[in-house]
Amino acid sequence: MKCPFCQEDNDKVIDSRGSQDGIAVRRRRECSACGRRYTTYERPEETTIKVIKRDGSRVSFDRDKIKRGLERACWKRPVDTRKIEATVAAIENDVYSHYESEVESRELGELVMEHLRELDEVAFVRFASVYRQFNDVQDFVEALRPLLEGAYRKSPR
Repeated sequence: MKCPFCQEDNDKVIDSRGSQDGIAVRRRRECSACGRRYTTYERPEETTIKVIKRDGSRVSFDRDKIKRGLERACWKRPVDTRKIEATVAAIENDVYSHYESEVESRELGELVMEHLRELDEVAFVRFASVYRQFNDVQDFVEALRPLLEGAYRKSPR
């Protein structure tokens, strides 16, 4: 591993541990030449899953795109960034465990909404309004109906 500071190819691993998503290994390294420390992550090489877009084109599955979408939906909501990262990891795990080489964007969007509903209901509605391209108030009402029915079932009477 080349040092990102001095480009020497001589370092030692100081600490190794599993990262928070359980998929990667986080390693703290120290360069033998300049003495600076840096962090690397190792992930198993996996087959690239392609996302089939609505227009039929195919693009590589992008974990960062999922994360950006969740961050946008959770903007100004009381959702911890660690929970967002854990949700992204859960979505990524679901994708790699349930799909071999391709997933339709519709299925991926539904998977994201399923996880987002558990994370934050307001963020779920925000994401759904963009993803499902709501045109009027009735579309919002239809998306909220299952949430409201679930709230009524949960409330003690």
